[in-house]
Amino acid sequence: MTRLALASAVAVGALVLTAGLAAIAPASSASAAAGGSATVTRATIKTAPTTTVYAGGLYVQRSSEASRAADALAKQGRTRDAAAARTIAGQSVAIWLGSWYSDAQLVEVVRYNLAEAEKAGTTPVFVTYDIPNRDCGGFSGGGAASSAAYLTWNQRIADTLRGRKAVVIVEPDALAHLSSCPELAAGREATIKKAVTALSAAGVPSYIDAGNSNWVPADVMAKRLVAAGVGVARGFATNVSNYYPVANEVAYAEKVSSKVGGARYVVDVSRNGRGWKGTWCNAPGAGLGVNPHRTKGTGRLDAQLWIKTPGASDGPCNGGPAAGAWFPSYATALVANRP
Repeated sequence: MTRLALASAVAVGALVLTAGLAAIAPASSASAAAGGSATVTRATIKTAPTTTVYAGGLYVQRSSEASRAADALAKQGRTRDAAAARTIAGQSVAIWLGSWYSDAQLVEVVRYNLAEAEKAGTTPVFVTYDIPNRDCGGFSGGGAASSAAYLTWNQRIADTLRGRKAVVIVEPDALAHLSSCPELAAGREATIKKAVTALSAAGVPSYIDAGNSNWVPADVMAKRLVAAGVGVARGFATNVSNYYPVANEVAYAEKVSSKVGGARYVVDVSRNGRGWKGTWCNAPGAGLGVNPHRTKGTGRLDAQLWIKTPGASDGPCNGGPAAGAWFPSYATALVANRP
């Protein structure tokens, strides 16, 4: 479900860094605080209203993958495909982080997007995607060399985000995949718990990925979330890079939440406008979901987000290019099929 993440992030990261951002000087703690006061503290991670967690609304990247695709397609005279990419570029899409960046690049990319978000008065959403043995060795295999290396990497992110407005989605698929590689369970759950504890200590609201409504039973996922530290996180996320309807995901998430102390949650709605279409890989007939937005916070659902980049290929399936490459006709279909 997250096969595109690595290639997408590499492409976006390359754009950011070649734009001259590598020359950004490290920000002092004082300048970081001046750039954007903390909206959430360690003490209010679980209780802050959505208007505080997502203060100012969601950040829209100017240099997103969709924006770059739109520019390239327009130059080629592909006006319809360019317009579709521009439609996607107009929405907030999460920013994926992994070890495809060097340590210095990681900090630069996070700082740059924080600064841009602060200029706009909005809140960025980041995704951590570097757990050891990622994807259980599947298409998106890789990740940090060890738990210790991962936690050092995660701490670097937490320190960079400290005192700033931001939200983090923690490790898509990592807990759900334990059904396929159970031997990783104890170490992985403990590692994620330490990671979200570090984020919470920095005042960063995080949501641990919890698969989707058609993957792991709610009671099983609840046990994994508890072991992975959902008690110190803001909550959990569902449907990342998938297509299930909001109603299905909310029903599933409510079951999970009731078993983990009423934790809050977010749902990825990037391509679920037409529901499940029989495959995770460039599903024919899929459509964009509703625009990403925070909720009023009257229930446990905090936000409906575009965590996955709609329009980027899941891989060489259903006519698509390599994972992470922009798939113009598919992006155009996602826009056209939107309810």
